Amino acid sequence: MNKSKGKRRSQKALRWQDPYLQRERSRYGQPLPSREFILQLLTEAGEPVLPEELAHRLGLEPEEWEPFLNRLRAMQRDGQLMFNRRGALCLPERIELKAGRVEGHPDGYGFFIPDDGSGDMFLSEKEMHAVLHGDRVLVREAGVDRRGRREGKIVEVLQRANQRLVGRFYCEKGVQWVVAEDRRINQDILVPPGAQLNARLGQVVMVELIDQPTKHTPATGRVVEVLGNYADPGMEIEIALRKHALPYEFSEAARAQAAKLPKGVTRKDREGREDLRDLPLVTIDGEDARDFDDAVYCTRQGRGFRLWVAIADVSHYVRPGTPLDREAFERGNSVYFPRRVIPMLPEELSNGLCSLNPRVDRLCMVCEMDIGASGAIRKYRFYPAVMHSKARLTYEQVWQWLSGAGKPGRKEAWLLPHLEDLHALFKVMLKARWARGAIDFETLETRFEFDDQGKIRRILPYARNDAHRIIEECMLAANVCASEFLRKKKHPALYRVHEGPTPEKLQALQEFLAEFGLYLGGGEHPQAKDYAELLKKIKGRPDEQLLQTVMLRSLQQAQYSPRNVGHFGLAYEAYTHFTSPIRRYPDLLVHRAIKACLEGGRYEPGDWEAIGAHCSMTERRADEATRDVVNWLKCYYMQDKLGEQFDGVISAVTSFGIFVALDEVFVEGLVHVSDLGRDYFHYDPVRHQMLGSRTGVRYRLGDRVRVQVARVDIETAKVDFVLVETPPEPPAATSDKTGRKDGKRGRAGKKAARGLA
Repeated sequence: MNKSKGKRRSQKALRWQDPYLQRERSRYGQPLPSREFILQLLTEAGEPVLPEELAHRLGLEPEEWEPFLNRLRAMQRDGQLMFNRRGALCLPERIELKAGRVEGHPDGYGFFIPDDGSGDMFLSEKEMHAVLHGDRVLVREAGVDRRGRREGKIVEVLQRANQRLVGRFYCEKGVQWVVAEDRRINQDILVPPGAQLNARLGQVVMVELIDQPTKHTPATGRVVEVLGNYADPGMEIEIALRKHALPYEFSEAARAQAAKLPKGVTRKDREGREDLRDLPLVTIDGEDARDFDDAVYCTRQGRGFRLWVAIADVSHYVRPGTPLDREAFERGNSVYFPRRVIPMLPEELSNGLCSLNPRVDRLCMVCEMDIGASGAIRKYRFYPAVMHSKARLTYEQVWQWLSGAGKPGRKEAWLLPHLEDLHALFKVMLKARWARGAIDFETLETRFEFDDQGKIRRILPYARNDAHRIIEECMLAANVCASEFLRKKKHPALYRVHEGPTPEKLQALQEFLAEFGLYLGGGEHPQAKDYAELLKKIKGRPDEQLLQTVMLRSLQQAQYSPRNVGHFGLAYEAYTHFTSPIRRYPDLLVHRAIKACLEGGRYEPGDWEAIGAHCSMTERRADEATRDVVNWLKCYYMQDKLGEQFDGVISAVTSFGIFVALDEVFVEGLVHVSDLGRDYFHYDPVRHQMLGSRTGVRYRLGDRVRVQVARVDIETAKVDFVLVETPPEPPAATSDKTGRKDGKRGRAGKKAARGLA
């Protein structure tokens, strides 16, 4: 008996040697061995270990067996360990396996993206039979294919990514199947008889997977929702919502919580807040905006200015851990489709209680700043307040008044001096922006005019004016103050980080610029000011847009992270998002952190790193969904333009052809490599060109071409062009640096600086 007790104590002693025991105790009442300790024991064992043996060594009680097994399964799902055929635990790296996710391709093959960033592996069509895009797998490197690509072999599927899919329903000779809208899912989903839910041929449906695919059998599923016909008004948005798994219906609990909120600001809400209701704060937004996050007011103060930026106090109503908070976190941000918004918060808040609507009291968080004559922020302070917006103004309206193209009405005339002060402040802050060396890429945006059926009638260019820039500079100033405030308080936060170019992208950019006799300063570590200086040098050149496009593409995408590495594009040492808590969850977190600091406390939402990764993901998800909808609408718009000819500019060059952006209609389409001419064309990614091996003819990013609309495929949202004019001449000794004759230099097409701010 004593020996048994001694053995039990020894086993328990091993368990209590877990270096992460205290962390596990803080998370769970009855702590399990940590993942790290389990991996340590498996490594020390040097051989596969049965789960029962490991549990016995650790001295686990019988009631702990099931939770322990769940932890092992979770570690398997994350690729940290695997069960072999005997059911024993193995370390993947010991048997040369890597964990990662599958990325499908429309042509049936795919790629394995490893978690450790060690380089993608090619997955053949045969390997892809057992998986769908997004699945997590364990893969063993199997060699190199004929093209020199590393090939992978799927050993085990760790986690299935797809439980429901949106697609088109088909039926032929008694066989029913669904073709997924996400073209990266190349496999058809078989629908057994009686599981079609009255779906008709060609209709858009949601299918729930009954069986996942295997090496020998296809996936099967049942139709759970019939959305309608493909060309129905608004169907493109319904498809995008489901294809990208965007949450679009609020939970019952969130709706119930929103319904209980007051319709306006109560006396209790105003307690402890500064009263700014007499301050002439106004909102300036787009014509179709409905959620007003920010209001501004500026007055001169000696040679400088005092600026008030009032931001909707969403954190007062959306408290941590509530149904509304959980819903906002899951969504991450509002999604703005043409003619429809999927808000982060229910409309009772986004368009009502939180929105800084005109002529009603609203709660706000204020950043009040003193700004010197040079544009430097001399001091600032944050505080909760109550405000009363004096007017809801639009960018176009304000710019007409400031430019003298129009005059305010009698009721708004008193606002004009305040707007002129804002404009004067903007000019000062713009000089400070230039002095700081921030990158300022010029972008062309478009807007749609729709018919009664929700389809595009016209696509028009949309130019930004100084009214847009006034608000932008005010928001930048408040965001910088927010990041500086939290940094000084040493409070963790989600920063908006933007890193400089990778060494590979920098080298490619320098090689490209060298062809034009240009050079980006800063050596191996250029700064934003080096980009800004180069942008000044190329200003006014015929190839300015081409060079700017390549410079923009050399930069990384901005993201959210608790690690403050600065914002390269804006040339800030620290930058965060504070000004849009109605439509961005990171801003809501920053508000909570600032309030906690003002109250002498600390806000701890959990793992800041994981939250940042989630918010970055939801932002990309929204961008991809919006892009899908816009592309579909443009494709639908081009249906009746088959055979028509347009002038355009090469907006992208790929291994399979060139993309051309049309001048008049702002639509992009592909000229396939086989339609470039009677020659073998080779893709040069460094020079962004296709070069004919026999003729020397080349098509480079920014070249102007004339094309004819050859094909419009609504189902894939793709437009194909063919060239209808003599191709660009081959390079000659008398040509300029771009290889084109004098006067033939092109300009790049539509650009987007998305992701920088």
